[in-house]
Amino acid sequence: LGDGEKLSHGLHRLVDAGNSVVVIEHNLDIMAEADWIIDLGPEGGDAGGCVVAQASPETLAQDPARSHTARVLSEFLAERGNKVAVAA
Repeated sequence: LGDGEKLSHGLHRLVDAGNSVVVIEHNLDIMAEADWIIDLGPEGGDAGGCVVAQASPETLAQDPARSHTARVLSEFLAERGNKVAVAA
């Protein structure tokens, strides 16, 4: 298993055991497995730090104009074959 897969399996084991887990991560595979994403931005550093979006990965991906993360996650999920209904 790769590092990302090991991390994902470990996180799922923690959640399955009844634990809450908060992860700060930019890896799209890990984000796609999350129950909920809290997206900070709109940029990094001094131009960031505000909650710009919060939702499940699928819901966040439906509105790619909402944030940088939403746009990239929307493209990523579509490439993986997840059907994402993008808001008009």
